[in-house]
Amino acid sequence: MSIAQKLTEMGLSLPEPMAPVANYVPYVVSGDLVFVSGQISKIGDDIVRGRLGAGLTVEAGQRAARLCGLNIVAQLKAACDGDLSRVRRIVKLGGFVQATPDATGPAIPQIVNGCSDLMVALFGESGRHARFAVSAPSLPLDVAVEIDCVAEIGARH
Repeated sequence: MSIAQKLTEMGLSLPEPMAPVANYVPYVVSGDLVFVSGQISKIGDDIVRGRLGAGLTVEAGQRAARLCGLNIVAQLKAACDGDLSRVRRIVKLGGFVQATPDATGPAIPQIVNGCSDLMVALFGESGRHARFAVSAPSLPLDVAVEIDCVAEIGARH
């Protein structure tokens, strides 16, 4: 089943890739790796803001991480000239969760699972990845989550 079919089955769709908001590019292809810049928990008008420990629940944080994941996949699609079948492996995710200093425990990695679970659902075993999940005192636009990605891609078909 294609990624597009899996997204449809899950009731999801890819957004247009987000344009950079500062002096960087959304992704860099180097050899067979794609480095996707941090993607935030915003798609169109749907934005998840907040801070773990100050009102953001784990469930809302997971939804935020899923939005980040959809933005990552949109950037990967652009990097692969529209052909997501070129994605061979999600190598690594780096997750930042906006949190208060006293927000500890398993909530931060559980929140980033919203993106990790999406990658596995879409790419199967190739979606399993290394990652980090840390708290941050603030994120751009007061978003709840920001996640970057390294993926391996194959040649053009």
